Amino acid sequence: MSVTYSDPAGAAPLDMDELRGIVADILEVDATDVADDADFMEDLEVDSLMALEVIVVLEKKYGVKFAEAELRQVVSLRQAHDLLTQKLYTR
Repeated sequence: MSVTYSDPAGAAPLDMDELRGIVADILEVDATDVADDADFMEDLEVDSLMALEVIVVLEKKYGVKFAEAELRQVVSLRQAHDLLTQKLYTR
C-alpha cells in the first residue's frame, strides 16, 4: 500500500513508492528490498557515504535542504518520506 500526502495548495502528493524507487536506484538494490521501516545502515548495509548520497539526491530532486540535525533522523524510507513531506508542505 502506498502512502501519499496531498498538499492543500494542490501540489502533487509525495508518493512513497516513487521515493522507494529513487532510494533503491541510489543504493543499487531492488525496490522490494527498501521496506518502509528498513534501517538504511543496519538492514540495507548502507555506509555513511552512501547515506549522504541519498540525502544529496533527495535534496536536489525535491528542492529542499536538510539541516545537519535532520540528517541523523533519516535512517529509513518512512523517515525520509515524513521529513520530505514536512519540508515540501510547510514552506
